[in-house]
Amino acid sequence: MTHRIMLAPMEGVIDHSLREIFSAIGGIDRCVTEFARVTQHPLKRRQLLSICPELDQNGHTRCGTPVYLQLLGSNPALMAASAARAAELGVAGIDINFGCPAKTVCNHQGGSILLEQPSLVESIIGATRRALPDHIPLSVKIRLGFNDDDKLDDNIQAAINGGANELCIHARTRKQGYTAPAYWQKIEAQRWPINIIANGEIWCSDDYHRCRQQSGSNDIMLGRGIIARPDLAKIIKAELAGEDYTAMTWQQLLPIIIALQSDNIERYPRKHAGNRIKQWLMYLQRNYPEAAETFEAVKRLQDPTELLKQLQQQLENA
Repeated sequence: MTHRIMLAPMEGVIDHSLREIFSAIGGIDRCVTEFARVTQHPLKRRQLLSICPELDQNGHTRCGTPVYLQLLGSNPALMAASAARAAELGVAGIDINFGCPAKTVCNHQGGSILLEQPSLVESIIGATRRALPDHIPLSVKIRLGFNDDDKLDDNIQAAINGGANELCIHARTRKQGYTAPAYWQKIEAQRWPINIIANGEIWCSDDYHRCRQQSGSNDIMLGRGIIARPDLAKIIKAELAGEDYTAMTWQQLLPIIIALQSDNIERYPRKHAGNRIKQWLMYLQRNYPEAAETFEAVKRLQDPTELLKQLQQQLENA
């Protein structure tokens, strides 16, 4: 049996460039974009390409990993029309976000607040599924619930009734946010006639095995864990295959960080071009002591070019 690993759609963290990096490092079977917000109109081509540049590569990263476009919204017709437009552009798959915990999103009837209305969840999924060609898969991402998990079964059934091909469950409620632990045992994947992907609090291979055992899921999704350990998926896959693998060192990772900062300077406005690197360094401190030293060296730098020079200096001194 194949045990797949998905890359989570972390808003404001994992963009096109990081999807390319993590898929190239290896072990990732699918990426999902940051969410594309659907509000008053169906998304236009330029908006879809902005969120998912991989549409220009037949919906895959350069190394061939499929990328699903994630949509977030509460209007079934607009969600369906946006999905149909993405299908015309060659998307590999569509994912619907019912898990975002952000207050600004929930206050505008998006993300995890919709878990309070399983009938609307089903309507959104159903309309989107009907708008897509049969060959394009539809996945759905939820949490255990909003304030509690009382409606979890109803929302899983809504995904099934709506025609979703797969369901990913972040094993915490919106109220629980990202506070440990994740309640993997509540997923109960084997109870349902739909493939359920487990997500939440998987930081290492031991967490991976515990998550699968407690959730009953064959497939998992990595978010913060792979940000903190970029080759985590590869470590897990090597372990499953009984292969020897030596984890990435800081000396191997730093050139990747430098290349990413060069890319960020080209992709983002000057005042924002260093933010994602600083954010990544904060995550990396969990596994790389050198990341803490590097973060201290760059955290006050506002000029993205100066930040790049400091990273290059760190590499020379490594």
